[in-house]
Amino acid sequence: MSIEVNGNTIETTENGYLVNLEDWNEDVGKVLAEGEGIEMTQEHWDVVKYLRDEHFSNAGNEPNERTILKDMGKIWGKKVSSKDMYLMFPQMPSKQGRKIAGLPQSTRKGGY
Repeated sequence: MSIEVNGNTIETTENGYLVNLEDWNEDVGKVLAEGEGIEMTQEHWDVVKYLRDEHFSNAGNEPNERTILKDMGKIWGKKVSSKDMYLMFPQMPSKQGRKIAGLPQSTRKGGY
């Protein structure tokens, strides 16, 4: 499978994740988000950037839902509920967020 971004063909897996992590940029993220039916806000980008930073700075770390909630709360300076995150990423923030962030499909089991 593949997506078209700014005249470039970007290869994806059958589940829509990037084959080559280096193909990602914000334009690719926007196209991936559109494919997920998500209109990106600054808070969406904060989650995406956080997930990318965790992956690349911490040996492929895959934060779970609770960790994402806690860390976004620190970044946004407010309490973030699970409901808030699932309104942003209905198919699970840690998994759908990773897809939009151009990261590999999660290998982590379970949700919380």
